[in-house]
Amino acid sequence: MPSDNNHDFEPVYSRRADKKPHYKEKNHPKRRLIGWSIFAALLLLVGGGLTWGYGAYKSAKKTFKQTYDSTPIQKERNISSVIKQGKPLSILLLGTDTGALGRHDTGRTDTMIVATVNAKQKTVHLTSIARDTKVVVPKDSQPYEKINAAYTIGGAGTAVKTVQNLLDIPIDFYAIVNMGGLEKMVNAVGGVDVIPPLTFNYGHAHVVKGHKIHLNGRQALDYSRMRDNDPLGDYGRQARQKQVIKRLALKGVGISSLPRYKTILSSLNGNLKTDMTFNDMITIRAKYGDATHHIKSQNLQGQDAMIDGLSYQVVPNKELLHVSNDIRRTLNLSQSGKLKAQQSRTDSVVGYSSTAKSQSSTYNGY
Repeated sequence: MPSDNNHDFEPVYSRRADKKPHYKEKNHPKRRLIGWSIFAALLLLVGGGLTWGYGAYKSAKKTFKQTYDSTPIQKERNISSVIKQGKPLSILLLGTDTGALGRHDTGRTDTMIVATVNAKQKTVHLTSIARDTKVVVPKDSQPYEKINAAYTIGGAGTAVKTVQNLLDIPIDFYAIVNMGGLEKMVNAVGGVDVIPPLTFNYGHAHVVKGHKIHLNGRQALDYSRMRDNDPLGDYGRQARQKQVIKRLALKGVGISSLPRYKTILSSLNGNLKTDMTFNDMITIRAKYGDATHHIKSQNLQGQDAMIDGLSYQVVPNKELLHVSNDIRRTLNLSQSGKLKAQQSRTDSVVGYSSTAKSQSSTYNGY
């Protein structure tokens, strides 16, 4: 099966610092996000299981016990207290391709989205972080890295800490979804229907722009992975990933068959890891579930930078402060007048100002 893994996972490289980077401003097309679909899928799956009786409840509890990752992760606040009181919470959504097409390495997180959920305002705010964003990774031997390497370097804990430092916000939970499990999940719901935004042939996916097509698991995986022939590159791929996962989530919640439901849960094994316990999910579903009907999204907007022969997205300090405060506002936290030291270090190679702005959009329902 064709693969573009060489583009997704770069080899470990040595840093040749101190070379002056060349910057180029770039106005990205509006990024289409898949993170809210992952979050909605978690909530809908748990909520749907509760309505199908005790048998489904036991199956869900068993599955999510296996997806739970008990690895100690340094957090900035008491999470149990946050969700018990229904205060705004944050979830770091990570997407990786580890294990897909025979891969067994740790991989990098090419999708990274911070979701903040406000039960009182019934809103979800999503902030997408480009995978090539230049950051300082805690305890790393290099002065800077691409943010998608943080998970490779130190696992979920390092990814969480890196995002906390970058945005000056607390991360309450994380959830990592392996795109390699997409094939099993799609087959478990009987396939999905999509309307392709472009015509292409890639692996088992043969699609025509604007023509509705039913995809099985293998076709959906290839449909979601193609990037090189998409004029929008990685942005186009993310749009198609969102398209498939959205249909997956909506179709999954409509299934009433217990055997089919158990198959869906089984497809999550090995493809989902989170530090949410099953009880956390139940509480979040009860207290925050309505928030998913009103979703806003934005990007942490960077500038293209070639640093030592590698392509980065460097976020200007003004943009970083703006987005940091925007997220803090959704969490009912105080505003900052300036960046903290660990934030400003991400732009330490050279100083410059930017006219790039984060782009936002609002989704009503899903």
